[in-house]
Amino acid sequence: MDDQNNLNLCRFIAQEIKGNPQNRISFADYMNWVLYHPEYGYYSVNKPKLGAEGDFVTSPYLGSDFGEMLAEQFFQMWEILDRPNSFTLVEMGAGQGILASDILLYLQKKYPTFFKCLNYIIIEKSNFLKAQQKHQIQKKLADFVSIQWCDLEDIPNNTIRGCFFSNELVDAFPVHQVIVQNHQLQEIYITLDSQTPSEIKFEETIGQLSSVKITDYFKLIDIDLCSNTYPESYRTEVNLVALDWIKTLSSKLNQGFILTLDYGYQAQRYYLPSRREGTLQCYYQHCHHNDPYLNIGRQDITAHVNFTALQLYGENWGINSVGLTQQALFLMALGLGDRIAALSQPSEYSLSEVLQRRECLHSLIDPMGLGNFGVLLQSKGLSPSQQQIPLKGLNFPI
Repeated sequence: MDDQNNLNLCRFIAQEIKGNPQNRISFADYMNWVLYHPEYGYYSVNKPKLGAEGDFVTSPYLGSDFGEMLAEQFFQMWEILDRPNSFTLVEMGAGQGILASDILLYLQKKYPTFFKCLNYIIIEKSNFLKAQQKHQIQKKLADFVSIQWCDLEDIPNNTIRGCFFSNELVDAFPVHQVIVQNHQLQEIYITLDSQTPSEIKFEETIGQLSSVKITDYFKLIDIDLCSNTYPESYRTEVNLVALDWIKTLSSKLNQGFILTLDYGYQAQRYYLPSRREGTLQCYYQHCHHNDPYLNIGRQDITAHVNFTALQLYGENWGINSVGLTQQALFLMALGLGDRIAALSQPSEYSLSEVLQRRECLHSLIDPMGLGNFGVLLQSKGLSPSQQQIPLKGLNFPI
């Protein structure tokens, strides 16, 4: 079945290329199809993506602590907004539903008053993942909570009072790839390999930028790739979808917060001259490499997040930047350190259970792994007095 899906997807992309007057498509279009084609794309095919049987592991798979720390931050957000009778959490890209169930179960037990005020919306494109999310949440919470699944566009403008949040979502948005040649910024396109007419093989070609938005993007973040600072053939990514996404969130959010957790950098570090191959990575069966033309439709493709672009573009649309920190600092500020310390006290757990739990908690704050992820907090519609209240998760900003 995998081989047939792969062949069908390659045929589809080949037709898209042949249907283009220049016989090429942008890398962003290619990445969009291999990940999100509704029938053959990586996120649409009915097979595990996360966990031991999938291709990668995210923070929620290391236990419920990650979701419970986020729940602590959501509770404080509700308090900052003066405990409204209706508070909406919008989780964008909910994986298998583990994070949602951890958050909701914790709030139900520890903050029942807040839980009664809570609306929970999940934004998810994949029907396969939707089914897994519904099964997971129903298994953990039975009928105690009402959850709505919808597309982001279905949410009426200016209606959400609460928080939009995501964990490892933006890194999977399709990106344009650009390259410096003769001190000019060019774009990388995908075309068909003319040397292999009997089989479908893709190759790269270089041409002018497909959109002035790419030029505007680098003006926004004040980066000039055509300067003498950058070497010839310097190659990197531009995530225009992320800008459209933050603009959409600004139109939906009436009052509240946007919480983005992902791996990435601020602009100056993202576009270091020494990072001459960019940040594009592919994940397949817990191994990673940088060839997006292998395992087509069977591997994840990601690029690091430029947090500076999200901050600056958000400000253009009324979204205030509250702060940027690292996941390790964020979780420690919300109480993870107390949980680690408690493991030194006598308990009913066996030594092996204590050691396993300690390993999971330390993995969440590992500076060489998940702990180095960025945590961006933004807000909209807060009163001056509400803006003065510091968010708990930002007690240790970077």
